[in-house]
Amino acid sequence: MYENIAAISTAPGTGGVAIIRISGNAVLQTAEKMFRPTGKTAVKDFVPYKMYPGEILADGFTDYGLCVFFKAPHSYTGEDTVEFQCHGGTAIARGVLKATLANGCRLAEKGEFTKRAFLHGKLSLSSAEGVIDMINGQSQSELKAGYFLYSEKLTKQIKSLQDRLTLVMAGIEADIDYPEEEVEAESLAATLEELKLIHAELARLVASYSVGKKIKHGVNCAIAGKPNTGKSSLLNALLGYEKAIVSDVAGTTRDTVEGSMDIDGVRFNLYDTAGIRKSDDKIEAIGIDRAKRMTLGADVILFVLDSSAPYTEEDKLVYESIREKPHVVVYNKTDKDANALTDAPKADIRISAATGENLDSLCNLLRERGAGTAGEGNFLTEERHYAALKEAAARMEKVLHDFELVPTDMLTIELSAAWEKLGEISGETANERIIDEIFSKFCVGK
Repeated sequence: MYENIAAISTAPGTGGVAIIRISGNAVLQTAEKMFRPTGKTAVKDFVPYKMYPGEILADGFTDYGLCVFFKAPHSYTGEDTVEFQCHGGTAIARGVLKATLANGCRLAEKGEFTKRAFLHGKLSLSSAEGVIDMINGQSQSELKAGYFLYSEKLTKQIKSLQDRLTLVMAGIEADIDYPEEEVEAESLAATLEELKLIHAELARLVASYSVGKKIKHGVNCAIAGKPNTGKSSLLNALLGYEKAIVSDVAGTTRDTVEGSMDIDGVRFNLYDTAGIRKSDDKIEAIGIDRAKRMTLGADVILFVLDSSAPYTEEDKLVYESIREKPHVVVYNKTDKDANALTDAPKADIRISAATGENLDSLCNLLRERGAGTAGEGNFLTEERHYAALKEAAARMEKVLHDFELVPTDMLTIELSAAWEKLGEISGETANERIIDEIFSKFCVGK
């Protein structure tokens, strides 16, 4: 039996309602000591999933609120759970929590409610990771990706792959147990085809991480170019407020200025970098060096040219350093007299940061170049999943390579290893270290 744990499950601070959650084997006994129902129904006779009004006896004061009982196994944690809903406010919530601790509960650890849900089979490990991703999500795509995990869609895919591997291994074991029955060529061909399909599915999932990691952490976009092309003005225009200092003096931006924006549900982290050029100014030189590093590490680059000025060696220097990376060539200052820009790279888009001309089209282009088809949620976002699937795919690749080179029974070693790696995602072979690491990312109360 699990001891009672308690925690505040709503965000700290002033609000309309605060929720204090208790879960364990004797939650009604604690509630009986703390709650006086308005009606005649005693706490021990509460109907599950029904709200009861009454007085909550907190630490040194009384509040009027609600109490609800969730009976196991039909609760979030899979065990008996009680929630007190009191008036919002730090002092009130803490007072109610303190009373629960004085009446047989201990303070819950980070993620312990969700950990108990996992241990009681209410959700998988990947589903639990989806919960924390949704809580921490800052964009629509992050929420979709989190829900993809929480709704068990990835777990179902992984378990399906495990089931298919189990059937393949069972067929191989049957051949070992009954060697007198010769394996037909058609059967071997069918097994090989199934192994190829499994490997292809694993490879597809592994490849999806390149998009998924951008969704989890945001797409990093560097705004690069020589000084005075309007990079800071462009950052301000995209963000919709004055984030960077704008001046006609070349070299005004000495360090990276950053801000975030949402483009069609995807979070973009924008970095206005110092204008890249040769400089004898030590401070500016440091900023230029940082700009180069930031640009090389970005997922996508906005290469900004002044369309009213000639294309110079400084422009060329910047372009040569970024041309092999995903980028958008932006001709800025179209509100001024245009220049031929001889020998300059062809414009992907022409804009005016000053007037806002074509900024919407620029955002669409940035979304396409920076995130591709990201946003639907059906991709890997967790590095742990990526590592496990990559290892499973490598094992399957070895099986395919060795299929006609070694006795069939020897393939089961690699197939079993692949199955176990998949189990780290579904939770079937996850060790205690992995489980503890996942739930340590949660806040107290979830």
